[in-house]
Amino acid sequence: MPDVQIREQRYKDERPAEHFTRYHERTRAGEPEAHVYEPVRAFTVLNALITFRARSIGSENVPAGPVILAPNHASFMDHFFTGGFIRRRVQFMAKSQLFAPGPAQYIFSHGGVFPVRRGVADEEAFTTAFAVLARGGALGMYPEGGRSRTGELAPTARPGIGRLALESGAPVVPVAILGSHQARNWRKGRLPKVIVRYGTPFRFAVDATPTRERQQQCADEILERIRVLHTEMVALGPRGTLRAARRGELVG
Repeated sequence: MPDVQIREQRYKDERPAEHFTRYHERTRAGEPEAHVYEPVRAFTVLNALITFRARSIGSENVPAGPVILAPNHASFMDHFFTGGFIRRRVQFMAKSQLFAPGPAQYIFSHGGVFPVRRGVADEEAFTTAFAVLARGGALGMYPEGGRSRTGELAPTARPGIGRLALESGAPVVPVAILGSHQARNWRKGRLPKVIVRYGTPFRFAVDATPTRERQQQCADEILERIRVLHTEMVALGPRGTLRAARRGELVG
């Protein structure tokens, strides 16, 4: 049975930059609001554990202080899979289209998510991201940009995460998520097993004015580290990955 198809992604948001100012200001002002973040975390983690039998490996690799969490991206659930197994309040950069009128908009904005307008040079999103890191926060950013429709990683990364890592000097934790691209198959009664694997943190030497080429090089290195983790999990499968983790046989 084929996977449920996701809708084509829209890469341009027609709303002006000023429309998103309030979301950036809220994120820059402080950590996600506990009365929103913690209940949402509790609900989504419970859902992940029961519905998707989600498990994590290496959550102890996420350090205190400023950190960039860099997961692969194949599902709308990846925000929750990434942040659900660590005791940090992760603030994710996410496409501006998510900030549409309705309850979800309130949850995203008060729960620490902030918008990036794709298809334009959105400096406001980077200013917000640097503010999160400057106060010692945990920032989530997808190196691939958009979601994969097959579960396979993109061949190259978007350069933005390379810029953040270089200019901030914050450690980067590669996060490989296995199985989330099939999370949408719940509509057909098929529920995948999801594994979230946190790799060893690493960092780049600070470069306050990195070239576009250097940004791309670092972004691709981050994605390659995710790819190594993900490829090993694909080869072992969910059960084999968990068994190898218990035996201490996984690399990275």
